[in-house]
Amino acid sequence: MSRFLSAIRCAPVLLGAAVAWFAPLMGQAPAGTVASRRAGGTVTIARVDQPPKLEAFSGEDPPDPPGTVTDFRQRDPGDGVPASAPTTAYLSYDDVNLYVVFVCKDDPAEVRAGLTKREEIDVDDGVVVLLDTFRDKKRAYLFQTNPRGVQLDGIRTEGQDDDYSFDAVWSSDARLTPDGYVVRIAIPFRSLRFPRTATQSWGIALGRFIRRNNEESYWPYITKRMAGFVPQLATLEGLLDISPGRNLQMIPYGAFASARFLEVDVPGFRTASDRRVGVDLKAVVRDAVTVDGTLNPDFSQVESDEPQVTINSRFETFYPEKRPFFIENAGYFQTPVNLMFSRRIADPGAGLRVTGRGGRWALGAIGINDRAPAEFEDAAPGLERRAGIGVVRVQREVADESTVGVLASERTLGGGSNRVVSADTRLKLNKTWILSGQAIATDTRDTAGERVSGTGLYAQLMRDGRNLDYVATYLDLSSAFQDQLGYVPRVGIRQWEQQLELVRRPHGRVVKVGPTFTTLFTWDREGQLQDRELKASWEVKLVGETKLDVSHTQGFELFKDLPFATQDTKVSVESEWLKWLAGSASYKLGTAVNHKPPKGMAPFSGEAAKGELTLTFRLTPQLRLDHTYLYSRLTTLRSASATGGSPTRIFTDRILREKLNYQFSRALSLRAILDYSAVDRDSTLSRVEPERRWSVDLLLTYLVNPGTALYVGYRDGYENLAIQGSPPALYRTTDPTMSTGRQLFAKVGYLFQF
Repeated sequence: MSRFLSAIRCAPVLLGAAVAWFAPLMGQAPAGTVASRRAGGTVTIARVDQPPKLEAFSGEDPPDPPGTVTDFRQRDPGDGVPASAPTTAYLSYDDVNLYVVFVCKDDPAEVRAGLTKREEIDVDDGVVVLLDTFRDKKRAYLFQTNPRGVQLDGIRTEGQDDDYSFDAVWSSDARLTPDGYVVRIAIPFRSLRFPRTATQSWGIALGRFIRRNNEESYWPYITKRMAGFVPQLATLEGLLDISPGRNLQMIPYGAFASARFLEVDVPGFRTASDRRVGVDLKAVVRDAVTVDGTLNPDFSQVESDEPQVTINSRFETFYPEKRPFFIENAGYFQTPVNLMFSRRIADPGAGLRVTGRGGRWALGAIGINDRAPAEFEDAAPGLERRAGIGVVRVQREVADESTVGVLASERTLGGGSNRVVSADTRLKLNKTWILSGQAIATDTRDTAGERVSGTGLYAQLMRDGRNLDYVATYLDLSSAFQDQLGYVPRVGIRQWEQQLELVRRPHGRVVKVGPTFTTLFTWDREGQLQDRELKASWEVKLVGETKLDVSHTQGFELFKDLPFATQDTKVSVESEWLKWLAGSASYKLGTAVNHKPPKGMAPFSGEAAKGELTLTFRLTPQLRLDHTYLYSRLTTLRSASATGGSPTRIFTDRILREKLNYQFSRALSLRAILDYSAVDRDSTLSRVEPERRWSVDLLLTYLVNPGTALYVGYRDGYENLAIQGSPPALYRTTDPTMSTGRQLFAKVGYLFQF
């Protein structure tokens, strides 16, 4: 504990010295910025009898309705500087929809716009509408589209990452023009949740993105000199007597899958088929509460996970959730420590979820069962094989942009249970400083009746500004802490982490430059240092979304009671300078610990290298090719080489992915993925499996809206395995020639709205 307190006392001194060193370079706000300009504003819109026509805004003399906005100001790279290209937005509404028409002036040859799959427009120019319908200054709907009308929607919540799992039914029309592009967005009121009052007052922001300039502009002016985005939204007035009306949705689905796969326990091939029908139901109660029900749901994952290097990892690797039922409204259950990681639920049978807001209160609750819990894969007959799961989350605003909340969860299986209770808060101290905290208690009982209890504590102090960002985080988890529904890869620790980022924003092609300093200390519960990381990096960001980053890390790791000193230097570069090409590359060289030596051999240090290369080709607006290559290598130290010459390879890991997507239309697309991975090792130095695999993955998608879609897919995977002997046994071969899993599937769903 004394070492922990010493680190806390010393860290602010070190970080303060860094600020003092960089302060003369930071200077004042760049000339032309509007640092004192007040955020916010008001726009009043009028009801119309007819929806606005895109053609009316494509000429030189567009209409001029009351709700017209022109004063777009940069958030990046300038702060308050007028947008580099003229932008006008026209707002109106009728009984059914809110309409926003953007007229964006630009050089047509410079506009970046691909005909891509829904929500894959991160490299395109575009426009966005954000709506805080409850005016709570915490949460806003996000509706974004590129110059070809391809959609992206989500939820922006203060203190959380943007949640792009939110999918709504809305329309967008767009076209390129001789002097830029125009976009019309129509957002049905039935796709929103808002108070049940005759007169509405919402928060609103309208934005435009110009990727080649790294430019992000908004009306109203939204500055990075204040912590938070949603609190700075303007006020939308003039919405009278609107309602989503009766809002009932039903999505029946049917799915078929046929597979041939390798059985590992008793080597041999099996074939299986699955025919499944089910239904998802949604009802909106009093305009603000959503009730979702699902019966015999299809929780298959249509899209594959992105490749990651996991060969020498000490702790569990995080893979994000991709199944629709769980990702929708996932933000309601998010807490600083991830206590609800839905990928723990393997095969649900039926479930019910309630989410909504009322006044200062927000509520989320979910109840579901799991027909294939991981603990019972090899369980004896007669034991209960279904896990029951329930989670409740309640949050309340207590002051301006501050909240308190509680979460309770329970998972029961075979007479055992795991219960978790948590209380958390997020307090805005002033315009740049935010304090967050969480206290957790767990109680676990096994099938024999034995019980253990654990506790957890989390605290974070954060400064969010334009030229200086600072985060200090403390995490304390007892050794008996267990959360069977959460993602908590390590317990029995006390952890203290700080990060300081200093930024200078010059004029011209250099958008951002400055250092980042990070310190991380991890102790066990007895005060023994487990890990230490001291990292310094320098970043230069240019126009064209181009960035260069150089970093050096000095570390310490206690593994199997053996101390190891580690270090690495990393160089990374990324760029979207060209319309048709985006890419990134990184290379890290240093030392690391061999966590998986052969049985009977102690862990030891080696020379480590890691590389990553990604390239995205946009050869036509419809065609996109993504290339990913990952490389990881560990060798013996030169000083430890038996011959005194070249180091000996411990292992190498190579992963290659080629992904092609062709968009026939906004609804119809074909995606093909080719994956290859190879692990080579010296069996006298490492026990990792010498695997070689390749697979092909095809998916035809017809997506009318987030509820109406048809998927047809095929996957075939090969591995370096063979079956031999009697009884049969698996053994490794040189080449991946055995098909270990082949699947053909089809899935169709249709959205009915009542």
